[in-house]
Amino acid sequence: MDATRVVPGLVAEIRYAGSHNFVGRPIDGYEAALCLLTHRAARALARAQAALARDGYGLKVFDCYRPRRAVADFVRWARDPAALAGKDEFYPEVDKRDLFRLGYIAEASGHSRGSTVDLTLVDKATGNEVPMGTPFDLFSPRSGEGAEIPPAARANRARLKAAMGRAGFSPYAQEWWHFTLRDEPHRGPGFDVPVSVR
Repeated sequence: MDATRVVPGLVAEIRYAGSHNFVGRPIDGYEAALCLLTHRAARALARAQAALARDGYGLKVFDCYRPRRAVADFVRWARDPAALAGKDEFYPEVDKRDLFRLGYIAEASGHSRGSTVDLTLVDKATGNEVPMGTPFDLFSPRSGEGAEIPPAARANRARLKAAMGRAGFSPYAQEWWHFTLRDEPHRGPGFDVPVSVR
């Protein structure tokens, strides 16, 4: 389901439906810029949004359900040494050959089960993203837990993690933006239905 219909005020900037991502083009399987989630995950995200709103914050999603064909597209890209369009912005400190070993790219993704989301905080009054220490999808140790980042960014990461945790999501230690519903309704490799308005 489209999470924006369940989560009041949710901002969606689905990066893989466009070209502003580490590959530099739309990713296979993203036919529309939608945040599709299971009903259970969408309802949990609504709880997180409501809690954050009391303190003047909201959520912006960058990725939600991800078809398996999109994961395969990432894998093909990662194995192509000549495809370096996004290196300066998204992995300036990391050799592309190490992306699998470091856990930034994988052969399978929990996103394909529909209960994992990549997101950040926004200031409700302005709609602007708040500082998180790194941008979304920066493949760097600075994106993980325990990184040396400014105090305001550390506080914002903690605020996001706490709200998502109370709503039923678990974090991924290497990426401050990545959360998976603990009580996922689906298991296994997930689905390969395109992200589409149909």
